[in-house]
Amino acid sequence: MSPWVKTALKASPPRSSTNVESKMKRSLSITLCLLICFPLLAEEPGEMPEVGIDLKASDAKITQDDRDHWAFKKVERPDVPQVKNDHWVRNPIDAFILQKLERKGWKPAPAAVPETLGRRLYLGLTGLPPTLKQQAAIDANSDPEQFDHLVKKLLASEAYGERWARHWLDIVRYAETNGYERDGMKPNVWRYRDYIIRALNDDVPFNQFILEQLAGDELETVDSRTVIATGYYRLGPFDDEPADFAEDRFDQLDDMLNTTSQVFLGITLACARCHDHKFEALTQHDYYKMIAIFNPLTRPQSGRSDLDLPAGSVEQLANEQKRNGEIAKHNSNIDSINSAVALKRIQDGTSKLDEAIQKALKTPAGDRDSDAVKLIASKRNEIAADADSGLNDEQRDQLSQTKQAIKALREETPDLPRGYFFTESLENVPETNLLVRGKASSPGPVVQPGVPTVLTSVQPDFDNPTNHTTGRRLALANWIASDANPLTARVLVNRVWQHHFGVGIVRTPNDFGVMGAAPTHEALLDWLADWFVNEGEWSLKKLHALILSSNAYRMSSEWNESYAADDPENNLLWRRPYRRLEVEAIRDSILAVSGQINRKMYGPSMYPYVPSDALDNHADKQKIWPAFNEEEANRRTIYSYVKRSLIVPFLEVLDLCDTTKSTPQRIVTSVAPQALTLFNGKFVNRQAEYFAKRLETEAGDGSAAQITLAFKLALCREPTATELQVMTDFLATETKKFREEDADGKLATSPEYRALVQICRVIFNLNEFAYPD
Repeated sequence: MSPWVKTALKASPPRSSTNVESKMKRSLSITLCLLICFPLLAEEPGEMPEVGIDLKASDAKITQDDRDHWAFKKVERPDVPQVKNDHWVRNPIDAFILQKLERKGWKPAPAAVPETLGRRLYLGLTGLPPTLKQQAAIDANSDPEQFDHLVKKLLASEAYGERWARHWLDIVRYAETNGYERDGMKPNVWRYRDYIIRALNDDVPFNQFILEQLAGDELETVDSRTVIATGYYRLGPFDDEPADFAEDRFDQLDDMLNTTSQVFLGITLACARCHDHKFEALTQHDYYKMIAIFNPLTRPQSGRSDLDLPAGSVEQLANEQKRNGEIAKHNSNIDSINSAVALKRIQDGTSKLDEAIQKALKTPAGDRDSDAVKLIASKRNEIAADADSGLNDEQRDQLSQTKQAIKALREETPDLPRGYFFTESLENVPETNLLVRGKASSPGPVVQPGVPTVLTSVQPDFDNPTNHTTGRRLALANWIASDANPLTARVLVNRVWQHHFGVGIVRTPNDFGVMGAAPTHEALLDWLADWFVNEGEWSLKKLHALILSSNAYRMSSEWNESYAADDPENNLLWRRPYRRLEVEAIRDSILAVSGQINRKMYGPSMYPYVPSDALDNHADKQKIWPAFNEEEANRRTIYSYVKRSLIVPFLEVLDLCDTTKSTPQRIVTSVAPQALTLFNGKFVNRQAEYFAKRLETEAGDGSAAQITLAFKLALCREPTATELQVMTDFLATETKKFREEDADGKLATSPEYRALVQICRVIFNLNEFAYPD
């Protein structure tokens, strides 16, 4: 890091400052630093490397001061603090939170009521509201111990994996097309999404989860699942018509490096592509050492089209190839019999085949050109159908036996699932050059694979190939997943905390460097990281259970004016943060409440409704977006097809993540199209109709009963007396209006039903529906 930059940062107030004046001073310091320093940086010797750069000297720039950054230090479990109000402490998390509150003379907000806490828990863990039966169970067993049992029950549900997989897909830039102008499809990439759901539901230890995604094809035990997991690398945007192929190749590697360093390590290494990082202790040499790890990966392609491949171990692939060879021989025998019989029928004048096929069959096999061979191969079923009536008993027996043999081969060695992933070979492993100014056209010295110098004193062994790959990714994965890695557990624990509390202990979840936010509770973060690795054994479900058993999680969002004046951002966590549900949870909740949700899991993605005007610029609308199938589209939103050039408008307007890069936190906007979509959009209005029918069926004709049931289903509580009166009056007014508009009674639906639909629309648009307490 430049000395001018270091001076400016040290002179500025700390990032953790919440005082407005301090924040303004820091912002001004950094702004002046950027304005003054960058012109000078260009003149610093060694800052912009030339071909003769000394790589050892580059590593020597890293100082002990750099290594002493809080996030780069070894994780050591701190003592659990002693607090005065120890009866509030259910587990160590509470002690760390309470310690800071007591220093201010503050008290945590009171606990949320059971119905609020139950809804919070269901939506947080499963993304779905509790059913009436589940709500009754919460009301009947509201003591803390029963709540802990409910946590375990929800963690064991399949809906948990669907909910939390979406959080992971955000940070790994998941989409099912490549982006850019052609936006070609990523065939069978949905199997990666399904792998994530299953892995979370199976509680695959997070260190194993890392190994499978970074090096699933290099593990000691490889199978289809672990190979599909490596599709992680291939999720990013891809230009299949680049102007400069060499530059594009490094752009792809940059995407893999940038995503990996942020997702697993919480560092922004991509900034060092052209020069040493200006603010972090990360050198350009570090960047290209990491690039060398990924450089041997190859993208399977046919022309401009991406290809999928059978996913399995080397042995499984060999067995499938051997089986395919045997099947091909059997099929050749079948084709020979059918062709001979079909030729005889041609000669007898009884054939019903097209003239082109007859001509190809009459040509001796050795004399057929490529077009005739392709034609016969493509029409083998038509030839077999024509030949069927001319087969004798012996030929029929031969065909039957051959088909049985093929069936037996397929049962003995089933088809491997096809996945979307890179391949790697030990043949012609490319060298990796440091690129001068980051340009592929300016290769500098050759760089060996490695990890950032600031994070380790001893580099992993990257010269340990498997029998079919370089083994470099496995070495990286083992280093990242090591108990001793200072960043991995901290970063993961912070992500889980963020999704339970709305913000992380570190507010910049993809950046734990010096330019990232300082932790609000550093000791708590380290305690959780150490517990997660040693006592939790890298189990995400155990980590969830620990966090959710705390009184900190169970606080209400009760406001305190004096606390807010001193801590407006709630850094000390004196209340439950108030936050909006993600669009997936909003859509899934609407479907659940209306009774229309389709709980089908896994498999190819579904296509939600897209307005026709969104497709007007496409010549082949059906190819871009298949015809709407409501039953299929009512599956959970995680199964929605994600097309980079055509994000489903309902998802986009409610802040779906940016699919082109790692998104650690959803941006939450408040714009007019959201209200229009939720009140006037086709999806919500359609679900309001289903919701109204459900209320009529389950609550009968009484308006008070219907409204009460609607509140219970949508908000998990009964309406207050005022709410019930307001809603009842509104229902009566709307019913009268609709009755007057249809005085002749020509409409198929009753005025009461149409009025109830309006009530359902209103409930879907209540703040409380999208902002659970």
